[in-house]
Amino acid sequence: MISVEALRNEPLPGNYFAPDVYLQGDYELGLLENRSGDRLIAVPEILLEAIREGLEEEVGPSSGLVMFQCGRWWAKNFYRRFGEDVSNYYGKPLADMAMVELIQCIKHCWKTHGWGVIDLDMSYNQQGFLVVTIRNSPFSATEVQDNLSMNFTEAGILSAFFSQLTGRDLHCAQTSCESMGAEVNHFVLGIAERLQSTEALVKGGLDHDTIMERLCIADQ
Repeated sequence: MISVEALRNEPLPGNYFAPDVYLQGDYELGLLENRSGDRLIAVPEILLEAIREGLEEEVGPSSGLVMFQCGRWWAKNFYRRFGEDVSNYYGKPLADMAMVELIQCIKHCWKTHGWGVIDLDMSYNQQGFLVVTIRNSPFSATEVQDNLSMNFTEAGILSAFFSQLTGRDLHCAQTSCESMGAEVNHFVLGIAERLQSTEALVKGGLDHDTIMERLCIADQ
């Protein structure tokens, strides 16, 4: 048992992504850094919209795939920094962190970076799926294609981030979006082959819960 005296002499690390210490820089000069000294950039919504519109102009229907791959590429690099910074701060590799501790760390990371409020639903783990919900996503209102809102960049980010975290090549499909009236953005992560029917189910007007039922039944 750890004594009170030991705790007093060895302070426990707090939230690495606490905004008041994680975000630093000279705001008057427009410089923004994290607590490790890495430069950060604030991306306005109008820029995200301009990137999406420019891609649609250049590559048409393939713009969603391009944004998805861009999200994957960026997230692979971000995950490496995330793993290094968090491991150094807490004094142990991510693999040795308790699940609740790691999940809280991911939640704080998303919120502090302005990517929305993320939560993980592991109730479909036995069926081979991980459901991620995000509220107040900055991507929701900027990526609309064929009257169907799909956060392609965000899906790519989640795909690469959780692929790196789990050591498996995971695809990510979106099943609901805030910009289409849903309370949250639902994303489903799993093996690509098992998510092939998701887009058709979404276009068919099915809600998230029904889509998950269909995906689970298809695996039986």
